[in-house]
Amino acid sequence: MPPNVSSDRPLPRGALTVRTIAMPADTNANGDIFGGWVMSAMDQAGGIAGVERAQGRVVTVKVDTMTFLAPMKVGDVLEVYTDVESIGRTSMKIHIEAWARRFRTTQHDKVTDALFTFVAVDDDGRPRAIPPE
Repeated sequence: MPPNVSSDRPLPRGALTVRTIAMPADTNANGDIFGGWVMSAMDQAGGIAGVERAQGRVVTVKVDTMTFLAPMKVGDVLEVYTDVESIGRTSMKIHIEAWARRFRTTQHDKVTDALFTFVAVDDDGRPRAIPPE
């Protein structure tokens, strides 16, 4: 269990893959962190998990149902967790969750999650088979 998450609250699913801090340049006019900044970090984390599993290059082809549950603020640490959910011949679905470790508190909140689909590709960008584990 991540530190400072109480046992009566849900836990992040998967492996911690990316951590980064929200900075002033990542905000909109209201001072909230752009949703696209969070989504970009999720795509990076999914790419890391995908490359590890596919043993090579992967590309994002689809993102299913992303709902933002809570805003992020400057100083919050974004933690992105990945879990390879299913693997086909050339594609894989990776469940990705974004959590905020709130600045100067012990609070840890789920920001959003989504199911990303990645395709393994060769050096020419053509789909290739994902090797067995």
